[in-house]
Amino acid sequence: MFVDRVEIEVQAGDGGNGCLSFRREKYVPRGGPDGGDGGHGGSVVIVAEPGVDSLAVLAHRKHWVAKNGVPGQGSKRHGRSAEDLTIRVPPGTVVYDLKEGFVIKDMVAENDHFTAARGGKGGRGNTHFKTSTDRAPHRCTPGEKGESRRLRFELKVIADVGLLGKPNAGKSTLLSRLSHARPEIADYPFTTKYPNLGQVQLDYDRTIVMADIPGLIEGAHSGVGLGHEFLRHIERAGILIHLVEPMPMDGTEPLANYRAIRDELRQYNDELAQRPEVLVVTKAELPGAEEVRAELAEESGREVLLISAVTGQGLSDLMAAITQQLNQTP
Repeated sequence: MFVDRVEIEVQAGDGGNGCLSFRREKYVPRGGPDGGDGGHGGSVVIVAEPGVDSLAVLAHRKHWVAKNGVPGQGSKRHGRSAEDLTIRVPPGTVVYDLKEGFVIKDMVAENDHFTAARGGKGGRGNTHFKTSTDRAPHRCTPGEKGESRRLRFELKVIADVGLLGKPNAGKSTLLSRLSHARPEIADYPFTTKYPNLGQVQLDYDRTIVMADIPGLIEGAHSGVGLGHEFLRHIERAGILIHLVEPMPMDGTEPLANYRAIRDELRQYNDELAQRPEVLVVTKAELPGAEEVRAELAEESGREVLLISAVTGQGLSDLMAAITQQLNQTP
């Protein structure tokens, strides 16, 4: 199950109490205080770990509680500190503080980590309070309470290339042809309901990650058709491959669909509209595909590729265009 947004509550462990104890041995009439310190409570640590690709584990566990520190004991024995509780998330996860509403950490790189809730310090035993005037102190301190926090996790897929277009434009078919990914493919719109990732071999020693973003519809920038759920995954893509279908199943015009997608990007985040983009007309085997390619090239003033993921036509040209664009993109 792919989960890209979840809310949880984290609770760090409490520190163990300090011990109130006195040394009692035969022939040692004034043994003095010997209470040990309490151990520290465990902290809650968030780690962006490679290989984790969803927030599904967090969706099934809403409360994450670290262990408490062990209280101190007599004979100056300190309590054991608790181990930290580690929560593993995919790289590209943004962590928000729900109460205050700010971003705590944007986990962009692999192995990024931070402490979401700090464990309480252990209390001090009565050995710390011995003085020249108070040789038998009857006081110790309790362990500190661990921090608690309500967090929201949002995953924004990190990919070198993002496939963009209307529903049923051929994004999943193209991804399955260029990589080993096996997304669901069917002849009806909205087959893809969450991003699919695939590794694409550019050349002998270079591999990139390509993301198939679920299809966008008009009004996506304002949340129509789960627009925000889909659009935020495009934010991480280095370059965009805009796929235009020559004969849309819903009877719409290909050029109008191209304009609509560009407008949605601009209204959601103008920076996305400025991102490097490769224009592609898909399903070259359909009649009228070449005419649509020519019209789109004339309107955009840019080169437009014509491909077919079914027959393989134009795929080598597409790979060359992706390589060239990636080389020019920081």
